[in-house]
Amino acid sequence: MTDVLPGRLSAGDPAPLFSLPDAAGDIVSLSSFAGRHVIVYFYPAALTPACTTQACDFRDGLPSLTDAGYTVLGISKDPVAQLAKFTAQEHLNFPVLSDESLEVHRAYGAWGEKQLYGKTVTGVLRSTFVVGPDGTLEHALYNVKAKGHLGMLRKKLHLG
Repeated sequence: MTDVLPGRLSAGDPAPLFSLPDAAGDIVSLSSFAGRHVIVYFYPAALTPACTTQACDFRDGLPSLTDAGYTVLGISKDPVAQLAKFTAQEHLNFPVLSDESLEVHRAYGAWGEKQLYGKTVTGVLRSTFVVGPDGTLEHALYNVKAKGHLGMLRKKLHLG
């Protein structure tokens, strides 16, 4: 018996490659970070309270993550213009990427059914993945909480 749901990734799986536009419209490819650790996190919507909390935690914690050798990439279904506003308003210091087609969300298992206010809906599953230097997943974390997320992740990465 396994606790991995269909369509979800697990540690040891190859990280699905992607190339997506950032807030400036420039293409960012996961393959360009080969040989480095990359934290890829999926969030439902820019400029919403929980997603802003999560992004600002990454923003504020980025220096220590960078010092430990990690790059952070955020991915949402928002259009580039919305990401540009989000980046400017919150002074984000890492790339947030647009996946309007949801192709990358689906590849990572970050799109599907979830409970929202007691109802089953289809949407973005707040998820975080740590890609190792060899391109395999070191962690695949689904249904994470926005508040306290970075602290939980730091513990998993043994960063104190």
